[in-house]
Amino acid sequence: MSDTTASLRRQINIAGELQSVVRTMKALAASNIGQYEQSVRALADYYRTVELGLGACFRGNESAALMSTNEERVNDGAIGAIVFGSDQGLVGQFNDVITDYAIKTLADLPGKPQVWAIGERVYARLADAGLPLLGLFAVPNSVKAIAPLVGQIQIESEVYRDKGEFAQVYVFHNRPQSGSLYEPVSLRLLPLDEQWQQGLTHIRWPTGNLPEIMQSGTATLRALIREYLFISLFQACAESLASENASRLAAMQRAEKNINELLENMQHTFHRLRQGSIDEELFDVISGFEALFLEAVIKKQESAVEARKAETPLRWLIQRDRV
Repeated sequence: MSDTTASLRRQINIAGELQSVVRTMKALAASNIGQYEQSVRALADYYRTVELGLGACFRGNESAALMSTNEERVNDGAIGAIVFGSDQGLVGQFNDVITDYAIKTLADLPGKPQVWAIGERVYARLADAGLPLLGLFAVPNSVKAIAPLVGQIQIESEVYRDKGEFAQVYVFHNRPQSGSLYEPVSLRLLPLDEQWQQGLTHIRWPTGNLPEIMQSGTATLRALIREYLFISLFQACAESLASENASRLAAMQRAEKNINELLENMQHTFHRLRQGSIDEELFDVISGFEALFLEAVIKKQESAVEARKAETPLRWLIQRDRV
């Protein structure tokens, strides 16, 4: 019995240590979610500035030819896809959801897809699905590491675009929803959506002084498009990281609930076994006391009998002398 309670005590200690680890991971995941969501909100003003610049460029004559050229090439050539996943586990179905969504979406698009994977786990799932992979990038572990990753992705994708190998570029990632939920989404980065471009041309300039494009309008437009792509990829990466931590937070909450239930059951079993052990020890003490008490009573009775036996001849002699 003592070996069983000792084993349970060790299991309870291990479960308590695991509970502390889970709580720490919960706090870290919750903190990371806030940081990544804040980074997305911080891009709003810059994104607005880029939109204003693009709107000014799209109102020019040079951009119209560029738009029509881009739209004519939509159904030609291969498709470049960027899929954001995770490097670490404990994220539930996070990688499965985005992988299945990307595979299904790419299968419905014309052209042969070629994929860049961000995260070893999503890379392995895409490879198992038979998609041709162009490269693997490590998932950023902080907000500061997102910009260098986006720069690397832009450099590699531009090399392929300059060679004319990609007619379209898509990005796939999980976007956080209310609570600990998320949903897979996709965005066509290139060519730029024609309706989106036309919408930018109707954006009202914030001041009374209308903008004037200096130097080459095409060079300015390309620079602004590069900034738009940077913002889009940065936002996709930040939202994916926020979703990853939301999924990890949900997983840690489930793990904490299971650990609490396990601890409660083990503590109940431990107290029951300990109480049983105490009861057995008390029964042994009582039984020993009763045995000793019975032995003392027996000895006392035997002593009394012996005393009476010793007194009988003496009483007979006394009575004889009296007679």
